[in-house]
Amino acid sequence: MGLYLDENATATPLTEAAEAAASALLEASNASAPHAQGRRARGALERARRQVAASLNVSPRHLTFCSSATEALHAVILGYLSRGDHVVVSAVEHPAVWGALEAARELLEVSVSVAPVSVCGALNIEEVMGLLTPRTRLVVVMAAQNELGLTYPTRALADRLAERSGPLIPLLCDCVQAWGKVPLSLPDTGATFAVVSGHKIGAPIGSGVLWAREGEPLRPLLRGGSQERGRRAGTEAIAPIIGLGVAAERLSTRLAEMERVRALRDELAERLCAHPSLTLNTLNTLNTLSSLSSAQASPRSQPWVSWREQGELPNTLSLRAKGVAGDLLLQALDLEGYYLSSGSACSSGALSPSPVLKALGLSDEEAGGGLRVSIGPQTSEEGLWRFAERLTTLLDQLTPPLA
Repeated sequence: MGLYLDENATATPLTEAAEAAASALLEASNASAPHAQGRRARGALERARRQVAASLNVSPRHLTFCSSATEALHAVILGYLSRGDHVVVSAVEHPAVWGALEAARELLEVSVSVAPVSVCGALNIEEVMGLLTPRTRLVVVMAAQNELGLTYPTRALADRLAERSGPLIPLLCDCVQAWGKVPLSLPDTGATFAVVSGHKIGAPIGSGVLWAREGEPLRPLLRGGSQERGRRAGTEAIAPIIGLGVAAERLSTRLAEMERVRALRDELAERLCAHPSLTLNTLNTLNTLSSLSSAQASPRSQPWVSWREQGELPNTLSLRAKGVAGDLLLQALDLEGYYLSSGSACSSGALSPSPVLKALGLSDEEAGGGLRVSIGPQTSEEGLWRFAERLTTLLDQLTPPLA
């Protein structure tokens, strides 16, 4: 049996969530139907909404169910912006954000300014503020980076946005990777809009959630019926949503496991980075590694190293292999039953290097060697150490000997 090391792409399904969703699939259900069966579906839908809202510390009235976080991001970006507006976005957002912004450029002639990150992935709030213009209508910064495993200071950014004179500029936060890995209270993020996704916490694929603070109004992306209080037309996918509710209700158990997951991740980092061909892409896990240069190994002396303030996910390890293409390494590992990725699953078919790693200032060759290991509560400790041993052996076989 293989070892799954791609939890950030899709979390290992939670048995209770899968069973609840499967059971719902056996009953025809449309939550808008007026008969008893429809009322049962409506009751299940609203129960799931309450379960999700409780896990995020928000009102159920401010949640809108979507098919995915990608849809939710499009709903905000295309539903809030108007023609000629300006957006500021971090350089390391998920492909779904870039896709929605591209649509906004084409349909609304929206202009976009990109806030850079440092060589270790840190985001400077003042650089974001410096990109604001009188036409800025939205700032987009994710809560947690899916490839690097870094979390970002969205609360501090929201406070700075509130301090400036003029109309308040809303903050949109992609909280997909943060949910289920670190405690997440959406009001505490400072966001005006936030999105999460069910399959990142063990629910079935097919459910996403949009949160709007105080029910902030949006033009509906999908129009037709009056579902979701008129915010999103289309019959709700009851089965995935019921599974999402169950997974959200079990979230405290998942979070309780994350310290153990963190310890495994840190031990894995030490074992892997002892190999001369492997380097961490960020300094979010260890202070000093023999494989890093002396400048990199002294984070306190580098003003751009601010991961301590910004935080990290407990389960993610972002690496790069020197002298070997990451896709070649992934194929070799796949054949031996180790399933991991080089970055976002939404761009795994791309031949070009990860844009996120390029945003750190890496060359095409360096970024092309990227690897992402993301683990979860179900990850086998024994299997993890076998993976570390096998990866380093493969590197010895695939890379030329050091002179």
